[in-house]
Amino acid sequence: MQYTSTFAIAFLASTASAAPYNQAPGAATTLTTITTPAATPPATAPGGLTLTQQLFLADTAVDRFALLGNEAFVFDFNDPEKKQKGKGGRGGDLVVANRKTHPALVGTGSGMAVGFLGPCGFNTPHVHPRATELQIVTKGKLTVEMVPENGVFNVPGDKTSKRRVIHADVGENQMFPFYQGSVHTQFNPTCETATFIASFNAEDFGAGQVVDEVLAFQDDIVLSAFGESFDASQLAAMRKKLPASIAQGVASCIATCGGLEKIGSANGS
Repeated sequence: MQYTSTFAIAFLASTASAAPYNQAPGAATTLTTITTPAATPPATAPGGLTLTQQLFLADTAVDRFALLGNEAFVFDFNDPEKKQKGKGGRGGDLVVANRKTHPALVGTGSGMAVGFLGPCGFNTPHVHPRATELQIVTKGKLTVEMVPENGVFNVPGDKTSKRRVIHADVGENQMFPFYQGSVHTQFNPTCETATFIASFNAEDFGAGQVVDEVLAFQDDIVLSAFGESFDASQLAAMRKKLPASIAQGVASCIATCGGLEKIGSANGS
């Protein structure tokens, strides 16, 4: 399309008339950009909304920043009050940074956890329903295992072979990925405390302990799932002895490290 001189003059005239015009007659016309400042959400919201809820309701990321003071961006994994008391088990502790414990994560699509596994500490088989975990060992070493989805066999494509269990020993500054939805576990085979850092591609990654979830079904379902290899009375006993997510495991390790009493003292329990 070719602009005519008449069209160009009309276009420029309409642009000039739309701009603020405060100049004296004969002065050059100045175009002024007018910006409206974004509304700042209140520090507290009616109805007792949590900070995480307020951040979710904020219209823009700019508005979210207005709700967060500088100190709100720092998360202290050393704070003992942040440990998941009662969930870490006798063999260790977890400190979890998700969008509830650390609201500044809202909008990032990321989360993190730091784990402390005492001597012979065992993080029982579990899944993360909404994220893949990238775990790096920062102290000591861990023995890890992961079971992927159905159809992954020791011999690819051979349904008569056993389901594949991916096993590895992970040392300091080494990483292992646990895929979203995979059943996995970590074990500290040493007599010293091991620590790890885990990153997640979700603000609310979640966790489900597999054995605990299975045993939560009605008795007849559980017994049928295990081929009725035990009876209802044994099932009740199993439920009572069910460990927390990080338990003390593997009898040989416990014996090597001086028994439960010594290990419990080392773990602070």
